[in-house]
Amino acid sequence: MADVDQSVGGGPAARRPPPRPATRRMQRLGQAMFLLPAVAYMVLFYGYPVIKNLSMSFQNYTTTTFFTGEAPWLGFDNYKAVIGSAVFDKAVLNTVLFTVGSIVGQFVIGLAIAIYFQRKFPLSGLLRSLLLLPWLIPLIVSSTIWRWILDKDSGALNRMLEGLHLVGDGPGWLTSTSLALLACVVVNIWIGIPFNVTILFGGLQDIPEELYEAAALDGATGWRSFRYITWPLLRPVTSVVLVLGVVYTIKVLDIILGLTGGGPANSTQTIATQSYQLSFVEFNFGQGAALSNILIVISLIFATFYLRATRRSVDE
Repeated sequence: MADVDQSVGGGPAARRPPPRPATRRMQRLGQAMFLLPAVAYMVLFYGYPVIKNLSMSFQNYTTTTFFTGEAPWLGFDNYKAVIGSAVFDKAVLNTVLFTVGSIVGQFVIGLAIAIYFQRKFPLSGLLRSLLLLPWLIPLIVSSTIWRWILDKDSGALNRMLEGLHLVGDGPGWLTSTSLALLACVVVNIWIGIPFNVTILFGGLQDIPEELYEAAALDGATGWRSFRYITWPLLRPVTSVVLVLGVVYTIKVLDIILGLTGGGPANSTQTIATQSYQLSFVEFNFGQGAALSNILIVISLIFATFYLRATRRSVDE
C-alpha cells in the first residue's frame, strides 16, 4: 500500500508527465531563434557572394553591366578563356612553387623553433610572444616594409651586402624574373612562421615528459627520441598545420601584390593575382570570377583533407 501511495501521490516512483505539444513547439522555436543570426550571417556574407560569383563566371560581366544591367550568358566560355590563356600555365606553376616553398619553409623552421622553446630558459615566454609580431602586422604593411628592404637601389639588404663586399652590384630581388618569386616565398615564410610555431608548440606540450625520460634510460635521445616519440605523437597536429597552411597560402594575394604586383613579366603571377588582375585591372569580372571559382575548388579539396585530418586526430 505504501508503494502504491507513493506512486499515486507523486513520490519517487511517480513519473513526470510528457511535455505538451505546445511546450515542444516553444522549445524548437527558441532553438531556431538562437540559430537564426548565425544562419543569416552565413547566407548573407558567404552564401550570396559564392552564388553571385558562380553566376558571374557564366556571364559577360563587365563595367557596362553596372549601367545597363545586362550580362549576356556565355556558358563555359569564361572558363575556356582563362584556362586557354598564355598566363594560366605560368600562374598554376607559380602557385604550386609558391605554396610548396612557403609551406616547407614555414613548417621546418617553425618546428625547429617550437622544439627549441621546449627548453626552459630565461625570457623564453617573452621571446615566444615576440615571434607573433610578423603574424599580427597587417600584410600590406609587411609587404611594404619588405619591398623597401629588398629594393635594388636603396634597399637595406643590398646595402648590407655591398658594405660587406659580398656583391658588387646588388641583385634585383623584386625586379629579376629569376629572383622575384623566391623573394615572395621568403617573405611569406617569415609571415607564416609564428602560426606554425604556435600550433606545433602547443602540440609538443601535450606529449608526456615521462616518455622522454623512459626513452633516455634506453639510450634514445636527440634524433632518436624525435623520430620515435615526438614525430609519431605530433603527426595529428602536423597534418592539421600543413593542410591549413596550404589552404591559406594557395590564395595569398596581398603579399604578392605589395611586393611585385605579379611581375616582372608574370614571374610571380599566381591564380589569385591573375584573378585580381582580370577583375579589378582589366574589369573582366566574368573571367575573374571563373578563375576564382577554380581556386575555390582547389581550396575545397584541401579543406576536405583538413576535415579528415581533424577527425582522425580527434579519434587518436
